[in-house]
Amino acid sequence: MTRTAAPTAADVDDPRELPLGLAGAALAVTAWSTGTILAKWIDLGAMAIGVYRFGTFFVMLLIWMRARQVPITLHMLRGSAWGGLALGLDIVLFFSAVKETSIVNATVIGSLQPILVGIIAWRFFGERIRPVDAAWSAVALAGAFLVVRSGANDDITSWQGDLLARGAMFAWSGYFIASRRAKGVVTPQEFTAGTSFWTAVICLPVGLAVGQDMSLPSAENWAWLLVMIASSGVIGHTLMNWSLQRIPLWVGSTFTLFIPVGSAVLAWIFLGEAVSWIQALAMAAVIGALAMIVRGQTGRAARNGPT
Repeated sequence: MTRTAAPTAADVDDPRELPLGLAGAALAVTAWSTGTILAKWIDLGAMAIGVYRFGTFFVMLLIWMRARQVPITLHMLRGSAWGGLALGLDIVLFFSAVKETSIVNATVIGSLQPILVGIIAWRFFGERIRPVDAAWSAVALAGAFLVVRSGANDDITSWQGDLLARGAMFAWSGYFIASRRAKGVVTPQEFTAGTSFWTAVICLPVGLAVGQDMSLPSAENWAWLLVMIASSGVIGHTLMNWSLQRIPLWVGSTFTLFIPVGSAVLAWIFLGEAVSWIQALAMAAVIGALAMIVRGQTGRAARNGPT
């Protein structure tokens, strides 16, 4: 039996949708970069944020779906279970990691995700990555490393924390893979709703087990949570899950290298955190490399035309 190659820039179901998918992924990672900043203004533990953020997002999506007469079924929850498990584990493992090791180590290890996803996309989805795209991805990866490393202000590390960060990286990769595999099983909207449900379900018992305060947030915390839901949830998760049905998996994963760049810029604007000239150059390298990947993808799609 011959394996059918998964969509690439040259093989997507409708290449005309590729530019929209790339734009959606770009907006998604930009929205995700706000998460670190917003978390600083929410006086809740990580698991409590996970429960109220994803639980509320799930309820909002259900209301939206009911208003559009989209049925809510057990099939939706089954089809999104692996993605929800991966996302829930990512949140649990990453925030556990930053308690044991430095944020720099945890972030740098997490930035390795595009390498893992790229290998899986090639091996199991048949995606073809051109050497020039691989080179630009390497530039973006190096730039993301430099952005994080040059902004380091702590040296608290441990092998246990680094191990947890590696687990989070695998879980985050699993979320992207599950989103891509959900095509034809559930819609992107159903997948986003289902993963939100499962993530809240996972965070609740973990938060209780580690003794976090899971009581209702204050009015101020609810306000910031709603902002986080709008940015990271409505824009971030919804758009990325939609985009991964229209762009190669490895491209969507590589776009996540913009997250530390966006977070550093927002921290400079809203928190007054300094940005060194080395960080500025690294940010420019990441943005430039991602722009070249986008240019290459859209160029190939334009040459191939509709299939």
